[in-house]
Amino acid sequence: MSSNIEARLNETSTSANQYKLAVAAAWMAVFTFCISAQAQKTFSVMDKWKVGGEGGWDYLLADSGAHRLYITHGTRVEVLDSDSGKSVGAITGLKGTHGVALDDAGKFGYISDGRANAVVVFDRATLQTVATIAAGTNPDGITYEPVTKTVWAFNGASHDVSVIDTGSRKVIATVPLPGKPEFPVADGTGLVFDNIEDKNEIVRLDAKDPKITATWPLGGLESPSGLAIDRAGHRLFAVCDGGKMAVVDYKSGKVIATPAIGEGPDAAGYDPQTKLAYSSNGEGTLSVIDAGSDSYKVVQTLTTQPGARTMAWDSAAGRVYVVTAQYGPKPAPTAANPKGRAAILPDTFTVLVVGSK
Repeated sequence: MSSNIEARLNETSTSANQYKLAVAAAWMAVFTFCISAQAQKTFSVMDKWKVGGEGGWDYLLADSGAHRLYITHGTRVEVLDSDSGKSVGAITGLKGTHGVALDDAGKFGYISDGRANAVVVFDRATLQTVATIAAGTNPDGITYEPVTKTVWAFNGASHDVSVIDTGSRKVIATVPLPGKPEFPVADGTGLVFDNIEDKNEIVRLDAKDPKITATWPLGGLESPSGLAIDRAGHRLFAVCDGGKMAVVDYKSGKVIATPAIGEGPDAAGYDPQTKLAYSSNGEGTLSVIDAGSDSYKVVQTLTTQPGARTMAWDSAAGRVYVVTAQYGPKPAPTAANPKGRAAILPDTFTVLVVGSK
């Protein structure tokens, strides 16, 4: 009699466990579906903000907490309200701007002024310049490293990086690089990564003891420029010529995927909430990649506008900002203009606001 009771109890226990497992599997399926549905959102150009003015541009940066958008634009940095698109002001008196980095205290910003061979420090409350720090030749990509409280200015012409202590506002190290650096990112634990465009590789640098600690080739992909980071997943997203993005495991340095993107990319972004990676492409498209799946499939190729090659991701608004302008007719190549680049038409500089409904 007791053995029959025990058998029935065991059957009941097994059934209960199977039920729990089935419920857990069902909830996991729902969760996976929700994440997948998020990744399948359709993006569109929701608004256009005319900035105007003259000159070319380079990188832009969204300060999500302060609802500001910083845009390097010729000899100035435009500062917009990222909710309305209205001008907050500008940092002026510069010679040729490339990138902007922000400290983690909300007080100061840092501009790579390439033509001045300097990093310019500005007060984020007043937008006034408070210091100018000599760097290498043509500082381009720039990032703030929070563990060491340093700013890293990657010098495009002298092929090195100027490491600036934000307390003393002095260069405390100059690290040689194997080639021409492009956009850098920091992982928040004391590591800095940077694309080396003419060597087709990524370097890893130690911020605590400034030096290169690894060099990773990109497996045949060429001219990496924009770079984004997934800190939780330990992934780098390097956009390259030839219509490819290199997805790199930054623990091993291995290229694990090469999803297709548009031509002429110059910037990348990553949203940790939806696990989407972005590439802004000069051909006039925004490539959206599902970085939450092992396939890294392209979920959308959005038409933007020719020349919209740089971007910023705004985590607070869930938006991508790209910038471009109208161009005149393409001229025949000359000695002074061997690529026959068309002139930018004055007063047509514009921000395109990309979002999903």
